[in-house]
Amino acid sequence: MGEATRDGAGMTMGVDLGDRFSQLCVLDERGEICEEGRIATTARAMRKRFEGMARCLVVIEVGSHSPWVQRLLEELGHEVITAHTQSVRLIYGGKNKNDRLDAERLARLARVDPKLLHPIRHREGSAQADRAVLRSRDALVTCRTKLINHTRGVVKSMGARVPSCSAESFHKRVFEELPEELKPALRAVIETIAALTRDIRGYDKSIETSAAKQYPETQILRQVSGVGPVTALSFVLTVEDPRRFRSSRSLGAYVGLQPRRSQSGNEDPELRITKAGDDDLRRLLVGSAHYILGPFGPDTDLRRWGLALAARGRKNAKKRAIVAVARKLAVLMHRLWITAEVYEPLRNSQRRINRHDTAPQAMPA
Repeated sequence: MGEATRDGAGMTMGVDLGDRFSQLCVLDERGEICEEGRIATTARAMRKRFEGMARCLVVIEVGSHSPWVQRLLEELGHEVITAHTQSVRLIYGGKNKNDRLDAERLARLARVDPKLLHPIRHREGSAQADRAVLRSRDALVTCRTKLINHTRGVVKSMGARVPSCSAESFHKRVFEELPEELKPALRAVIETIAALTRDIRGYDKSIETSAAKQYPETQILRQVSGVGPVTALSFVLTVEDPRRFRSSRSLGAYVGLQPRRSQSGNEDPELRITKAGDDDLRRLLVGSAHYILGPFGPDTDLRRWGLALAARGRKNAKKRAIVAVARKLAVLMHRLWITAEVYEPLRNSQRRINRHDTAPQAMPA
């Protein structure tokens, strides 16, 4: 390694992160390659390589290792860009693709214009740990759902049915209703469902406590019907800083609930949503929208608007309405977070009534 390379001044470094080893490509101030190689993807190896170097621009691609690598390199004084490479066709769609070329392309794109890399910012370490609690809970819920569906399917195949009940009470109500010949096969499954339910309740209590003590802004968001502690905390941890968005309307695109566009001339077809951003938050918002439009959702402006949209009668109108309500819900939650206002469920409807009541009446003939 040359002295000039070790100094780091004026250098741009692309790092293609791998699970065990990462590929490096260093460009000098003229854009010429002055070093290539690989490094172990461990904190010890990264610290040894970058500690003591003069500040330089380091470009990494988003992935499992990018959060801690970004924090470590910034701690060592370097400028770090985390590139969303799935948005860069030159990288993910190249015909001649390998780690060495990816590292070089990262560095060259950063020299031209970092915005071409669609840079992202990872959340802080504490927020990432709290986010892990939400993801662990979601993993248990997914496992429980699969086991419940498995139980229902096995019982149905024998010509019987288990009673309708909530997932929380499934293990209490179902076992005694099982056909005797199936109890040996499903006993362990029911016991596992019971254990998962207990663990999920433990996560729920932990999330409730964390939201109340560390993230009091979640209480503002929970004013909206259908938004519970899990959805509110996921929204706060995903958005992090609400003021980085110029408009609340930007949240629809941020969570991937905005329709795609492929406009050309007079053609502007109606496409599916982008599904960009955080998958977990988008799924939770859609779940909240299902509740808002469902039979137990209270009367609100959002519910009335969604039901009117679903009643238009077009193909898949109900599905489109749910997505639209989820998008509008994200906008509403961001607005409440920014303003800290008291949520009025029928505010717009009440305004229309008041305007109608105060309108000048026609003089009698």
